[in-house]
Amino acid sequence: ASGPMCARHYAPNRNETDAPEPILLFVHGGGFVNGDLTTHDEPCRVLCQQAGIHVLSIAYRLAPEHPFPAALDDVHAAFRWLQQEAGRLGADPTRVAIGGDSAGANLATVVAAELAQQGRTPTAQLLIYPTVDMDSRSPSRELFGRGYILTSADMDAFRRLYVGAPPVATHDPRSSPLFCTEPARLPPTVLTTAGFDPLRDEGEAYADLLRLAGVPVRLRRFSGLVHGYLHMTTIVPAAHAALVETARLLRDVLRESGQRQHGQQSEDQSVSPRENQSQSEGYRVS
Repeated sequence: ASGPMCARHYAPNRNETDAPEPILLFVHGGGFVNGDLTTHDEPCRVLCQQAGIHVLSIAYRLAPEHPFPAALDDVHAAFRWLQQEAGRLGADPTRVAIGGDSAGANLATVVAAELAQQGRTPTAQLLIYPTVDMDSRSPSRELFGRGYILTSADMDAFRRLYVGAPPVATHDPRSSPLFCTEPARLPPTVLTTAGFDPLRDEGEAYADLLRLAGVPVRLRRFSGLVHGYLHMTTIVPAAHAALVETARLLRDVLRESGQRQHGQQSEDQSVSPRENQSQSEGYRVS
């Protein structure tokens, strides 16, 4: 990052005696050129409330003024800071996840892969209708590239402004994570797609890539929705229901991580198997 970064912290309701909850670094979408803390305020509130976790939403630098890889550098710096400072925010510093929607999901998973190579793997990643192939020619791009909110012309413009004209960086895993060379290192994943989204097929192909590499993946396709449904949750009941389900899937993944971690701590302290099972089952995540 080139300097200070604006962020917004969402904290779940808790009692003084509650164990600290996990925290999600949320990276907003907007084609790498649009979006800010306000555009994604409502989705972050729902994720915080329904998953029972802390959410830290960040405002990274945008193209075209700050093209690739400026946004990646910002997200990387924000996650490193959060791993160090999560406890000061009241969160569990051992369970720090990363995620976002669309272009933000692209940035989140690229940073997750880079962190994994450094031995600092996030606890989980949340990828909501991610863009993962800058030069995709998938059937869903052909089917839904006109008339479904996100158009082919939009995507071409976003790519040009972020990485330049093809073939510049289009198959670079740092801009097209579908070409990731070590997917097995990535953390447990919640990935959602929309049925009428031009990004649908590449998102589901990425889920397949992770699964084949042995990464636990929870994939949901919300068949009746379009790209950008995160911004329709107050007017489209199905969009709100999809986000609530997504939040609860993330909650479950983080709960399982806490149980594994708690079990490992118990084993390290030479606790008997029966005692270890009892303590793991009692671990609380709101």
